[in-house]
Amino acid sequence: MLRFHFTAEDLTRVRVATEPHALWEIAVSLHRLQTREGRWAYAPWFRTTRDALRLAGLERTVKTFLLPLFPRASYFPDFLTPPEGTQGLDAGLEAILATPGERIAHEVDTLTRAVGAPAWTHRLTEPDLRGQLAGALRAYHRAAIAPHEECIQERLHAERVRHAHTLFHAGTEGLLAGLGPTIHWRPPVLEIDPYPDHRDVHLDGRGLLLIPSHFCWQAPIALADPGLPSVLLYPLHHLPTTTPHADSPPLNVLLGPTRAAILRASATGSTTTEAAHRAGVTPTTASHHTAVLRDAGLITSHRHANTVLHTLTPLGAALLQTGFGDR
Repeated sequence: MLRFHFTAEDLTRVRVATEPHALWEIAVSLHRLQTREGRWAYAPWFRTTRDALRLAGLERTVKTFLLPLFPRASYFPDFLTPPEGTQGLDAGLEAILATPGERIAHEVDTLTRAVGAPAWTHRLTEPDLRGQLAGALRAYHRAAIAPHEECIQERLHAERVRHAHTLFHAGTEGLLAGLGPTIHWRPPVLEIDPYPDHRDVHLDGRGLLLIPSHFCWQAPIALADPGLPSVLLYPLHHLPTTTPHADSPPLNVLLGPTRAAILRASATGSTTTEAAHRAGVTPTTASHHTAVLRDAGLITSHRHANTVLHTLTPLGAALLQTGFGDR
């Protein structure tokens, strides 16, 4: 079990990452390649990524260079997921290249004790090998992550909207209570159970950065070193992959006041009941219209507990920006 102990000050310093953390997504996507668990949730990604890695000539690099550094369900070095990754891939890779050799040596020793890492990992203290690592991570990101960034951004946008909705109605403690089935808010402690080891982290006013992750599956992950900034990577809720019906309605069917009102409501996130109120219709009628909007690719809907939250897709946002939402 992992336990984060909050003070009153920590509750004011809970943040949610506003962008995908490029290096965390690399790390946990490499975990997905090491197991069949949850494969249904990533079916389109699996179908394309293995081919993409082969075409890019990266299969051997991934198998012999990257996977040994990112073992699934075990320790992997904290320096591989620096906080700068929230600023984008370039900033994260620069942070890896700038990591002091002493820290790398310590973390590689920990990796070796945990899983018996290859001997070459100790040479990561050398700038040349670390440069090769940065190049391999960039190439992997280009082949395995970048083609799916629009989907990832869409799902993270929906998660941020959900958190904003929760903060408005239930505050920070409501947000902490709704992070997922393995994360439990028992004031003033946030418990993650199950977790690979037993640890207590006293935040002592530092706050906590929550990083929603597309590729993280079921089990949240925290940095191993308690001296580093406190972060918690947690998985987004996944639903089975579906594709729009072949007879999905064309966009011109959407040109009407009810659907326009629901589309506008989705810009800030709305439940079906809220969308119905905004459009002046019953929840049953609103549910029909959200289905049409969803099939047309204008909104996305995510269920959390007993609530379905509707948010805009990039296409829906673009349509609103053209002025359609005011018709």
